[in-house]
Amino acid sequence: MAMVAPGVLVALNKVQKQKRQYQQRYHVNRAIKEMITVGLVEYHKNNQGINCLCLTEKGKAKLKDYAIENLKIKKPWRWDKKYRVIIFDIKEFKRKIRDQLRRWLEHLGFVRLQNSVWVYPYECREVIVLLKSHFQIGKEVLYMTVDSIENDKWLKKEFNLD
Repeated sequence: MAMVAPGVLVALNKVQKQKRQYQQRYHVNRAIKEMITVGLVEYHKNNQGINCLCLTEKGKAKLKDYAIENLKIKKPWRWDKKYRVIIFDIKEFKRKIRDQLRRWLEHLGFVRLQNSVWVYPYECREVIVLLKSHFQIGKEVLYMTVDSIENDKWLKKEFNLD
């Protein structure tokens, strides 16, 4: 075919490229319509009268959920010989939130000293701030950096520190 009509391959390539661009646009537009239907985004006119997509409150909450799902604490190559202690006092009527926080702390690798006292050997302030923000429990959770914990041999063993 290329020998009979040498320009056909170039034209065919252009048609394929246009088809891919159309398909991509179609999928993007479909996703936007679905998000509008669900109530995650909505159109607003900006100062210049241009329609812009904006997140709704429901969309912002969903975005927070995605951010928290990927939480991980980076371990430095060397321990600074300090513990990070998380203490919380969450009321009984927020029991569900309290239990979710405990599950997250356990998932992230914290060790429980007492029911509402958890410890971790590496810097994790940013992760705790995200958890506090996500669960809206800012004043009920304390983050401390501690030089030593009495009888911490079992903790060092738990975290493989020595």
